[in-house]
Amino acid sequence: MIKLSVLMPAFTKPVSNGLIAAAAILLCLLIMHLSPWPTTSNQAYLETIPTRSMTYRKHFISKHIWNVQSRVDWKPCEWWTAKPLTGFPQKSTGYIKVDCYGGLNQMRRDLCDGVDIARLLNATLVLPDFEAASYWNDTSGFADIFDVDYFIQRTKDFVHVVKELPKELASKKPVRVDCRKQKGHFDYIESVLPSLTKHQYIVITPAASQTPDRHPVFAKAARCHVCFKALRLVPAIQKMGAELLQKIPQPILSLHMRFEPDMIAYSRCQYNDLSQSSLDAINSARNGRTIISGDAAVTWRKRGKCPLTPRETAFILQALGIPTNTTVYLAAGESLLESKDFTSIYRNSYTKSSLLDKASLMAMRGNSRAALDYYVSINSDAYIGTYFGNMDKMVAAMRALNGQSKTLFLNRRAFAEAILKGLEGEKLAEYLWETHSKALVDGRGSALPDCFCMSNLTNSS
Repeated sequence: MIKLSVLMPAFTKPVSNGLIAAAAILLCLLIMHLSPWPTTSNQAYLETIPTRSMTYRKHFISKHIWNVQSRVDWKPCEWWTAKPLTGFPQKSTGYIKVDCYGGLNQMRRDLCDGVDIARLLNATLVLPDFEAASYWNDTSGFADIFDVDYFIQRTKDFVHVVKELPKELASKKPVRVDCRKQKGHFDYIESVLPSLTKHQYIVITPAASQTPDRHPVFAKAARCHVCFKALRLVPAIQKMGAELLQKIPQPILSLHMRFEPDMIAYSRCQYNDLSQSSLDAINSARNGRTIISGDAAVTWRKRGKCPLTPRETAFILQALGIPTNTTVYLAAGESLLESKDFTSIYRNSYTKSSLLDKASLMAMRGNSRAALDYYVSINSDAYIGTYFGNMDKMVAAMRALNGQSKTLFLNRRAFAEAILKGLEGEKLAEYLWETHSKALVDGRGSALPDCFCMSNLTNSS
């Protein structure tokens, strides 16, 4: 705290108490005017977010977010649903295998992008191996999650898919081609096709930010069909998913909450108002990643880069008028931190581990468990995502495909900006309501890329 005596000159004559008080008030106003945040450091202010502004009068909310009428709808684009797919040429340029790495829905995205590339190059696609990082603790293969025969049957008219390489290539070491810098159609023709035709078998790493809009329609259409029409969970997972769904009281709000140690470590955000066990778990997961601090932390949080805590999530849901007696299915990993901050408010919360037989659940690998969350989420009455990640995008797309409109993503950026403006209680709740309801009206609350197009609803008010 800056001392008043440092900023004010010493007076040689006695000064009245009233004058000193007036000077102090003017000084405080000056400091507040010059600083965009409170007089504590920006980082210290950010660290107080979880404990401030989290309560408001219960009678405040008289609205419900699902009563908001959207002016638009998201549906599969006609350019891939209304027209027959371009047939695959008789002669293949070679065999492509996709490096699928990460969580279930990230690997699914990589596979869809790989189909796009294979079709673009007239190549034959070899079923991928799923290679999870150590912290996923998973060894699931493609056939453990998805119905292989169904996949091949659904893709046979527009892309060649094989389970294994021919014998003459199976023993050869594949040439690895990094496609992460390739963007448009001609990038692949010029950089990837020569390696494919020369070696006849390559393994590719798709770009994390693939730009299929720059590819020909026949390749984009193949990608959309595979992603949303050809990938079906194996019967065993579907059966367990259906059993899980039946055990949850109806109607169900599926909430995909992302507040696991690896997620927080990856975000590089600071969270100090957590339990010591949570902080220890986060620090163990950092693996050398530095925490963003100072003014950069303010900018980072304002960009919506920091996952919402369970406490913040509960506050936003209440601001959106979702009753605290709602049945909530927590589609989250077993390592979810601070979950009691949410379940103490939304007491009718369920997880797969609380409903399924422990032995059966333990026998499932990580990606199979994630597939259960996916199954419940695409079949629930409503879905809310706290972080617009790979699972959220896939679930939102499948729900749009099935005509389910109650899908929403919480706006981390708006929440951070409101907190940094000093909004609290009812004012904060009202701001969050206006932000999310407007996004839902305009079709931005569950915006979908690539294979889905926005259409106006003629009967909306």
